[in-house]
Amino acid sequence: MTVRRVAAISVYPVKSAAGMALDACRVELRGLAGDRRWMVTDPTGRFLTGREHPRLVLVRARIVDDGLRLETPGLAPLTVTRSELQVRSRIRAVTIWGDGCEGVDTGDEAAAWFGELLGTPARLVEMTDDCSRRADPEVARPGDLVSFADCFPVLLIGSASLDDLNARLGEPASMRRFRPNLVVEGAPPFAEDHWWRIRIGEVELEGAENCERCAFPTIDPDTGVKDSRREPMRTLATYRRRAEGGVFLGQSLIPRTLGTIRVGDAVEVLT
Repeated sequence: MTVRRVAAISVYPVKSAAGMALDACRVELRGLAGDRRWMVTDPTGRFLTGREHPRLVLVRARIVDDGLRLETPGLAPLTVTRSELQVRSRIRAVTIWGDGCEGVDTGDEAAAWFGELLGTPARLVEMTDDCSRRADPEVARPGDLVSFADCFPVLLIGSASLDDLNARLGEPASMRRFRPNLVVEGAPPFAEDHWWRIRIGEVELEGAENCERCAFPTIDPDTGVKDSRREPMRTLATYRRRAEGGVFLGQSLIPRTLGTIRVGDAVEVLT
């Protein structure tokens, strides 16, 4: 019998920027440690993403001691250092899909860096432990938190689900287009649709809802260019569109116990 195991772990320090592959990561209330704790906004605090600014996917963000290291083609690297910021004077209101919360503005140097990259005024904000944002209240429990991710703390996709899609595509799509935190091997295609409680090592996670996909996967993570044919979403929509109209791939999860997840850990489906 094939054992379900964690094949890959990724965090995305800056919302819409490139991910970091990890061998192990601690699961916190908001999701994986360091995941989507930074976000680019316009000057009013409204979030900016790769959907409207595809060049964001070319930003390589790495968590370093006391801050964040940013690199992208064409710009000098930048390190944002928390100890150099006057945190109390920089808290600002931000919005994600109309959902309001707070973030800590990381200063004018980071703002100028992202402004030059995107060709529009921008700010970079961080979600510190003092900033709180509720997970989608229509599904989550009171007290469930989320980072700057769209709705829920953790996204899981089975490797066989991508294999199934790639078997239908003329050119295979990378898992990086779908930006999961956890990739699980050893399960049939789309088995994760029905995982409503799982255990990985010492961590238990509850299924919130299947992930409805937007156009983001049409952006090539290596070039920042949208696919003119709308692939792989056009093909995915031919067999993963539901009656309510959405196209689905992956399972959104909410942590119920905390701890560390490692590549190679067994994935036990409880319900």
